[in-house]
Amino acid sequence: MKYQKRKKALILLADGTIFHGKSIGKEGTAFGEVCFNTGTTGYQEIFTDPSYYGQLMVTTNAHIGNYGTKADESESDAIKISGLICKNFSFHYSRPDGDKSLEEFLDDNNLLAISDVDTRALVSHIRDHGAMNAVISTEVENVEGLKKQLSEVPSMEGLELASQVSTKEPYCYGDENATYKIAALDIGIKKNILRNLSKRDAYIKVFPYNSKFEDLEAFKPDGYFLSNGPGDPEPLLEAQAVAKEIIKRDLPLFGICLGYQVIALANGISTYKMHNGHRGINHPVKNLLTTKGEITSQNHGFAINREETENHPDIEITHVHLNDHTVAGIKLKNKNCFSVQYHPEASPGPNDSVYLFDQFIQNMKKN
Repeated sequence: MKYQKRKKALILLADGTIFHGKSIGKEGTAFGEVCFNTGTTGYQEIFTDPSYYGQLMVTTNAHIGNYGTKADESESDAIKISGLICKNFSFHYSRPDGDKSLEEFLDDNNLLAISDVDTRALVSHIRDHGAMNAVISTEVENVEGLKKQLSEVPSMEGLELASQVSTKEPYCYGDENATYKIAALDIGIKKNILRNLSKRDAYIKVFPYNSKFEDLEAFKPDGYFLSNGPGDPEPLLEAQAVAKEIIKRDLPLFGICLGYQVIALANGISTYKMHNGHRGINHPVKNLLTTKGEITSQNHGFAINREETENHPDIEITHVHLNDHTVAGIKLKNKNCFSVQYHPEASPGPNDSVYLFDQFIQNMKKN
């Protein structure tokens, strides 16, 4: 193995804390909100998940890149994170059916990544002080200049990012002769959501984030879906208007993650930015309807107000997160609408929650 001399790099947090590392290849500077994911596998799915747009990703798993990448394991058309921070980076991989190394994958996407970072200390700092903006850079001598640039980066709170990852034009997915038709509002949709719906005999038409209800209705769907996505849900007024109209007409509606938050806002329940969010593939959730536990894949930095949800006369809490008791799922008592904060498509992760897609199909069948 050839020895590689790599350029020094740093991470500068908004509170002034600095961590040191080494550049993986590309030189330069990248900004974003720093967050961490505790998954031990699935880094390609994480990096290409549109919900991570605008974020610097810290991977808590000590080794990243050891099984390379594979074309059909991406959740979107390109990497969506702003930059990667890890401990040990594998420049070579050993998976027989891998397409290319992670280094090649990052280079193809022009992504700045740094390794040899004390990620345990960094994650501990984020857990104590909360998610915050940060910069990663190979310009290690320009700390004051980086501080000035970092001060001008907008906060994730109040930031609308769905427009940055949504499709520009409607497109269809699946078999057009399928039994069910679903209109999906793309505010950051993952490919595996489409796969899960399609294999349940559904034909999906995906619409841009700013589409109106009439646009979706023209498809004559049997059900409606609001996707996951990045940023603050509050600025998504058009998506909220779509949700309100679907609910008013009592049409089958299913929402995941950002879509779940949009449904809550459409019903007058407020959202808030969490201290450091839920990001990983082993989050415990309790289904209050069945009393069963679910190990879930999660990725969100905002949550809905529990007190307001409990006091809402038309909404029932269906799932709760067992680590911090935040609301993880809701349904409307008198309407054909339900949603969850986590990811039942679970790619990567456990499959405890895939029944939610079956539930959506059953709701359409009844309707």
